[in-house]
Amino acid sequence: MNTPYAFIIELDQPLPAAIESLRTALAAEQMGIVSEVDVQATLKAKLGLDSHPQKLLGVCSPKVAHALLAAEPDIGALLPCGCSVAEAAPGHTRISLQDPRVIAAASGSADVRAACELARAALRRVADRLAAEA
Repeated sequence: MNTPYAFIIELDQPLPAAIESLRTALAAEQMGIVSEVDVQATLKAKLGLDSHPQKLLGVCSPKVAHALLAAEPDIGALLPCGCSVAEAAPGHTRISLQDPRVIAAASGSADVRAACELARAALRRVADRLAAEA
């Protein structure tokens, strides 16, 4: 299943294993996770709420980030690409990878659109690799 803004992959793995699978698939595309927010821990600490395991990840390719920043320096406000990883049911994790076309749509630059298409193709391959594991 996909949305207009993300590639969605569901894995029968607990959250930590799903994140490791994601790391492996991203590495195959010369991409990686550059930031990580533990949503479950943050909601508990800041709001006293209990929730399912969930992390927000910043996914990036140094090559694509460089191309985007060279084309439009302020596009850094949209980087890195967003990713949500949530284990809503034990042993079942949903990964949502932002479609880089979301970033491209915010810019009129042909260079930005070209870099986003490269990133989109790579993330599509990541999603396909993960789906093949499912």
